[in-house]
Amino acid sequence: MSTGTALAVDPHVVTCTLAPRFEAVRTARDFARTTLQRWGLTELFDDVALVASELVTNALRHAIGARPDPSGGARGEYDFPIQPTADGRLPIRISLVHRAPQVVCAVSDPSSIGPVAREADFVAESGRGLHLVESFSRSWGWNPLGTGKVVWAMFEAEAVGGSPLDGHPELRGRSPLDGPVDVGGRHRRSA
Repeated sequence: MSTGTALAVDPHVVTCTLAPRFEAVRTARDFARTTLQRWGLTELFDDVALVASELVTNALRHAIGARPDPSGGARGEYDFPIQPTADGRLPIRISLVHRAPQVVCAVSDPSSIGPVAREADFVAESGRGLHLVESFSRSWGWNPLGTGKVVWAMFEAEAVGGSPLDGHPELRGRSPLDGPVDVGGRHRRSA
């Protein structure tokens, strides 16, 4: 059962409205997979899927009032509201935007309170999400909206058949064989 509705007017800007329930995280990952495949950017899937999962989970937990199950369910179970907002809209949306060479993953929700990275307890089961977002994206941030906010993360996509140095004018004429070059960014994952 799908919990999302995808919308694409511009093929490089795609949005999916998510129902506020557990399945929304899986739907966000599936949406990311389908969109990145369509754009020929499957090499970004692991990073984008992880970040999308974290951002949607944060929206579910913090923005729409999810709380531990009051009926005494298992630890980690949350009582997510399953009804639309009073104005009839579903409150969480994920968008992917591709403007070469970047891809932006953005999750909007109805809360105006911005995310705050906190120091995770060594044995805590939660509290590491924004640290993962920072580690797996080039940069991230949030912006207030008229009602709510959008939390976004940016990724660098390498051009198919191109060099990772493409798109950096200060490196014009250099070869990757010229040695290591710092092209900026907050993250480079090791293999």
